[in-house]
Amino acid sequence: MSIDRAIGLVLNKRDLRETSLIVDFYTKEFGKICGILKGIRTDPKKFASNLEFFSLNEIIFYRKTHSSIHLVSQADKIDNFTRIRQNIERTTTAGFMMEMVSSIMQLEDKNEEIFDLTLASLKELETNYNPEKIATIFKIKMLSLSGFKPHFDSCVSCLDKIMGQSKFSLSLGGLLCPRCMPKDPTSRSIFRGTIATVLHIEKNTFNSSLSLGMNPQIKKELELILNSFLNFHLGRELKSQKLINKLEVAVG
Repeated sequence: MSIDRAIGLVLNKRDLRETSLIVDFYTKEFGKICGILKGIRTDPKKFASNLEFFSLNEIIFYRKTHSSIHLVSQADKIDNFTRIRQNIERTTTAGFMMEMVSSIMQLEDKNEEIFDLTLASLKELETNYNPEKIATIFKIKMLSLSGFKPHFDSCVSCLDKIMGQSKFSLSLGGLLCPRCMPKDPTSRSIFRGTIATVLHIEKNTFNSSLSLGMNPQIKKELELILNSFLNFHLGRELKSQKLINKLEVAVG
């Protein structure tokens, strides 16, 4: 076994027997890794971090060559994002980010850009009271960086540039030009402003995307298309998205 050190966000955790935890981290150095922390439930002081959901930690772990679950020997808290935890809307948005990363990324598939995006999104969520906009930008950039994105820069079928009318095909995963629309009778119309918004966010940094204006129609359509795309291709709705939907109904 080799000994490695990493900076990681807690994606989720679950009990193992009566004494230990299994924790999934998304790390800058190794991508998503799964680690076991032995004895932490009976002796919490054994580790310097309580490994709260979406907290940032420095970990030392023994990499096992014949198992996907590694042994974490040390975990030190770097940032607990306390201000996020003081508000339920921010907390559920942070939870959505963790679940999306966990659902899309494979074990030990390193992607520093996704780590940096996720960390930047959490830091922005602490100070910017617009969780919905942060979540929308995160979804678009996360899908783009992971290679899982819907096809918005040309026709998903013939790959020709689309200059005029287009429709979005959920099953094909992108836009269809007028000539290819018959290939998916269930494809739906889409605002050109929605397409422009997605392309702008894909091509620009997270911080510059925060200043982009979105009218209510485009915001609504983005939510519908991005959530439908995720649900269709993951084969399920993320639990955290269901919670966000319930909160939105409760608020108004």
